[in-house]
Amino acid sequence: MADDSKSDSRAVIGSYVAVGDSFTEGVGDPGPDGAFVGWADRFAVLLADRRPEGDFRYTNLAVRGKLLDQIVADQVPRAVDMAPDLVSFCAGGNDIIRPGTDPDEVAERFERALARLTAVSGTVMVTTGFDTRGVPVLKHLRGKIATYNGHVRAIADRYGCPVLDLWSLRSVRDRRAWDADRLHLSPEGHTRVALRAGQVLGLEVPADPEQAWPPLPPRGALDMRRDNVAWAREFLVPWIGRRLRGESSGDHVTAKGALSPDDIRMRIASVA
Repeated sequence: MADDSKSDSRAVIGSYVAVGDSFTEGVGDPGPDGAFVGWADRFAVLLADRRPEGDFRYTNLAVRGKLLDQIVADQVPRAVDMAPDLVSFCAGGNDIIRPGTDPDEVAERFERALARLTAVSGTVMVTTGFDTRGVPVLKHLRGKIATYNGHVRAIADRYGCPVLDLWSLRSVRDRRAWDADRLHLSPEGHTRVALRAGQVLGLEVPADPEQAWPPLPPRGALDMRRDNVAWAREFLVPWIGRRLRGESSGDHVTAKGALSPDDIRMRIASVA
């Protein structure tokens, strides 16, 4: 059985490649130059802190909006060529939220890609999807996402992969963990996922990802209705429009590629 919390020795990692979509690219966690930081970059800094200076390599291949087959075609071969100590593999979520997709079939394609990665990487960490009961656009897909999550965990068991279980991360159920678009994490949400990823690999992390949020003042029904109208106008309508036109938010986006942990630290500090 795959153990979600690995020993400290497994966490001494010299190279890391992040594979995935908008979640791993870091959408919702902007840096000073407009490019995103995100949980994977923040997690890479935690890993780099355990190595001598300059003795850590990190590459983020993730691109927003990508479907599983696109990730397999564009990112997986690059990750295989690099044969890093660690790969994080988060894929299939954009497939699952599309009408008519079968989570069983998506999981079969996910497993074939995972087999390629585990053949060359020391460790492949996979992620589950979030619990979407509080996400207006996605809450009706909660059962479908849960089915896919069950497949991901079973596949991880078969290949001995650690699992970054986002469904069980209670702290990201708070609305402050989410960006204004309600589909991507906020900087604090990405930070909490990075901390949890560190725990999964047995790192001593600087804060508890499940730390309680400060209390919020009560909000009236009128305030919530205004927020919902503004959200629908700014984010929901354009999102539906892209789906209808067959467009993706990542159509003209290139991956961040190789990143220096020092540069990531500077970008995080400049917007903190």
